[in-house]
Amino acid sequence: MDGLTRRWRPAFTLDVAAVLGPLRRGAADPAYQVGPDGALWLTANTTTGPATLRLSRDDEVLATAWGEGADELLAGVPELLGAGDDDSGFESHHELIAQTRRRMPGLRLGATGRVWDVLLPAILEQKVTGHEARRSWRDLCRGYGLPAPGPAPAGMRVPPTPRALLAITDWQWHRAGVDGARRRTLLNAAASAHALTSTARLRLIPGIGVWTAAEVAQRAWGDPDAVSVGDFHIPSVVGWALLGRPLDDEGMLEVLAPYAPQRQRAVRYIEASGFRRPRFAPRYSARDYRAM
Repeated sequence: MDGLTRRWRPAFTLDVAAVLGPLRRGAADPAYQVGPDGALWLTANTTTGPATLRLSRDDEVLATAWGEGADELLAGVPELLGAGDDDSGFESHHELIAQTRRRMPGLRLGATGRVWDVLLPAILEQKVTGHEARRSWRDLCRGYGLPAPGPAPAGMRVPPTPRALLAITDWQWHRAGVDGARRRTLLNAAASAHALTSTARLRLIPGIGVWTAAEVAQRAWGDPDAVSVGDFHIPSVVGWALLGRPLDDEGMLEVLAPYAPQRQRAVRYIEASGFRRPRFAPRYSARDYRAM
């Protein structure tokens, strides 16, 4: 099936996979897959309908899109891949960050422009393990999202729309492993999805706090300063990477203060560096709400 195509030549060094990495929710993400030829496939809900996007790279970025929202996805490719990102004022204050920036000049902050598609998995990640959140994300996409338009890899789905989530029954939420608190937040967000146009508006939704708003701002708007305060792992990772010891949120913000207004960019460099903090205790056990 033929799709619409666009060729785009970025005016900067670009690592497509590194830029899009934060959008992927695990290796089996139904909305993000890597094809056998290395091309990246994404699905999305646009203002004109569902769509699939395929991205490959040689001298240029070749973008192909299918579905009702194909035109909208193609128009947004430059922003998605960081064309609106400006790191000109960024200064590395730690050697790890400086090294990573030199090693990965193509790492930019992209912006999808689509709040709902990144808000849904962010809410699922609230106060649970990554394993639990990814499992629920897969179940919801497969059960209530539309099949990916076009010749996408097998099993790809478009994330469920707000309307689809509002129609899910209590027992179906339970089967997807989503507890009552996250379920209520998702329903609150789905009922107000049309108005979620800024961090301030996000914070008006019951159940959406600083952490969730930051996770959305990073991906939907490419906010270079939106730090995920309240994250279970990030303060410790930042502390061990930059100081050799764990930190809490307050300590993390103090260490990152010199990077304002690009603190999230500093965190992305730390995450991309491959640094792993020491482990001193067993991992947090995942819960299965389907069995409760």
